[in-house]
Amino acid sequence: MAELRSILIVDDSRFSQALIENLILEKHPDWMVEKAAHGEDALAKVATSDFDLITIDYNMPGMNGIELVEKLRQAGCQARLILLTANVQESMSQRAHSLDIGFVKKPITPESMAQVLTYLE
Repeated sequence: MAELRSILIVDDSRFSQALIENLILEKHPDWMVEKAAHGEDALAKVATSDFDLITIDYNMPGMNGIELVEKLRQAGCQARLILLTANVQESMSQRAHSLDIGFVKKPITPESMAQVLTYLE
């Protein structure tokens, strides 16, 4: 039997949230998927729930994705963190690597989501 997982999608685009959720649930219909529109919303959800994986957009209002990663770490979050972003400069990839978080380039496609889910293996 497949392991049940809990995923948090942090993205200010409702379209991106829905697309990520649909692609995950298409492969794993029994997984729990929650959404947060910005960093503060994500921090509130992480304070009350445990997640196995959190996808994080970089460009969001308020705090950016890297700032959110730092705050999640300070809060003791144990989830696997993945920067899922259209900001695909080499410096962003290197920053993600230095923080020991995943880095997956948008656009959101079945292939990019398959790459995201490999971080759970």
